[in-house]
Amino acid sequence: MADEFPSASVIGTDISPVQPDWAPSNCSFLIDDAQLDWSFEPASFDFIHMRSLYGAIDDWQKLYRQAFTHLKPGGWLESLEIDIETFSENPRVAADPDHIFKRWCRLFWDAGEKLGRTFQIAREGRMERYVKEAGFVDVVHRQWKVPVGGWPQEPMLKRVGYYNALFIDQSIDGFAVFPVGEVLGWSFEEVSNLVNEMREALADKKSLPYYTL
Repeated sequence: MADEFPSASVIGTDISPVQPDWAPSNCSFLIDDAQLDWSFEPASFDFIHMRSLYGAIDDWQKLYRQAFTHLKPGGWLESLEIDIETFSENPRVAADPDHIFKRWCRLFWDAGEKLGRTFQIAREGRMERYVKEAGFVDVVHRQWKVPVGGWPQEPMLKRVGYYNALFIDQSIDGFAVFPVGEVLGWSFEEVSNLVNEMREALADKKSLPYYTL
């Protein structure tokens, strides 16, 4: 954003110091918790973007209300989240209630309920409903199918699938350790076995996996 709009002042916030040091001069970062009362001046932003906060927010309605309050009249909010259920283009996999794809997401949903921080924000129209309740108008909902692996025939989706598979393979262990291990109380060995089963299923060329964004 800062590169595309050099006249704009762009501020990024996160609760962890993971920000790059090669940002353009019109971009700055703050260590801040978006769940707390925002310290910015009301009606001070033209555009607010938030993403990948599933499992991290205990009050989504408050988050959207704060975004609404801190946007200038006519400003825009962009909120992007993933439905963490892994779907399949293979009817046999899709119809199996005990497949690892189904068991995996249910564990995260259970952990979210126990934490009071849902992993299901991108399901059942919650995002659209909450932003409207916060006062937003001209709400647009878009949904994309994101493949895992190079199984799609369409070249762009195939390329996305390869990148996505690499991302998941490198991060899947970290995804499971806290929600399944610490929150649900699974042993390290149990979590490792679960992750290995999920990793093998995602790599299976017959699984045809994808999720929605």
